[in-house]
Amino acid sequence: MPDGTVTDGPFLETIGGLIVVDVASHEEALGSADKIAVAYRCAQQVRAFGPDPELDAMIRRARGRR
Repeated sequence: MPDGTVTDGPFLETIGGLIVVDVASHEEALGSADKIAVAYRCAQQVRAFGPDPELDAMIRRARGRR
């Protein structure tokens, strides 16, 4: 959308670019996305990615069974 909105889902499958912002919280990520949306006058989607503690624990348990 050309109006500079920020969405927190649902996510579209088309990605026209990617900006990675390292922040301490989801709220800070939304604030950064808001500033980017205004600066570039285009919609932004916020997605979390990085280490997954639950998945890491599952992998450690699976490795322990070998």
